[in-house]
Amino acid sequence: MEYQNTDHTFAVCAYKESPYLESCIKSLVNQKVKSNIIVCTSTPCEFIENMAKKYDLPYYVREGKSDICDDWNFSVACTKTNYVTVAHQDDVYNEHYVEELLKHIPDEKMSIFIADYLPLKGGKVGKRDINSKLRKFLRQPMRCKKLAASKWWRRRILSLGNSICCPGVTYNKSVVGLPIFTSKMKFCIDWDTFLKCAEIKNSHFAYCDTPIIYYRIHDGATSKEFIVDHRRIKEDTDMFNKFWPSFLTKIIMVFYKKAYDTYN
Repeated sequence: MEYQNTDHTFAVCAYKESPYLESCIKSLVNQKVKSNIIVCTSTPCEFIENMAKKYDLPYYVREGKSDICDDWNFSVACTKTNYVTVAHQDDVYNEHYVEELLKHIPDEKMSIFIADYLPLKGGKVGKRDINSKLRKFLRQPMRCKKLAASKWWRRRILSLGNSICCPGVTYNKSVVGLPIFTSKMKFCIDWDTFLKCAEIKNSHFAYCDTPIIYYRIHDGATSKEFIVDHRRIKEDTDMFNKFWPSFLTKIIMVFYKKAYDTYN
C-alpha cells in the first residue's frame, strides 16, 4: 500500500484471531478519502499477518506481554503522521470518517476529534439503545465550539460518565503529546485519557454529531469481560471520584451501572 499524503493514520490494534478484523480493515480501505492504515499486534499469528498481507498493509509486532496501554502506545509510535486513530478490530468505520475528520485537521489547537456512533449488534447497525442515547445527550455541549474550547465545560461533559466512543477518537499528537496513554487504569484508560486531553490548556475538542462509526457489541468484547469480573465498577467509581465527593459518586453509580445492561 502506497503511503498517503493525508496527515492521518488508522492504527488497527489486532488481538488474536478475531472474526471481525477483516470487516474493520475493509471499512478503512473503503474510505472515500484515502488515509494511511497499519496493523499492530502483541499477539502475532498467521491470521493477523495474512490479513495485513491481503490488504497490503504495514504490519508491526510488539514484543512482550499484551497490555492495553502498551499496545495502544506502540500502535501510535508506529505511525508517521501527526493525527492517529487507534482503530479497534471489532468496530466498523463509516466511509466518510476521514472526510469528516479532515474538516477539523487545519485547526492546530484541536486535541482530539470525536465522532458520534451507532451500536452494531448481531452484524447489523441498530437504532440507538438507551445507553447510546444518553451518551449522545451528554456530548451535546461539544457541538458549540466555545464550550468545546472551555476546560471547565470539557470536564463537565466527562463528569457524568464516559460519553465518548473510544475507537471514534482521533488524536493530535502535537497537542496531546507522547505517549498519549499514560493512565494506570485498564478499562477506563480511554475515559482517563479523555480527561487528560480535556485539561490541556489552549486546546479544544472537535465533534462530529453524525454517526460515522459503528461500535460492535458482542460477548467477546473487552467491555463485557470487565463487567463480568467487576473491574469496571471499581474503575468507573475511581473515575467519578475525580469529579465528585464519594457520597455523590455512590448515587451516580446506582444509575450509571444500568448502562452495563447494553451487554446483556
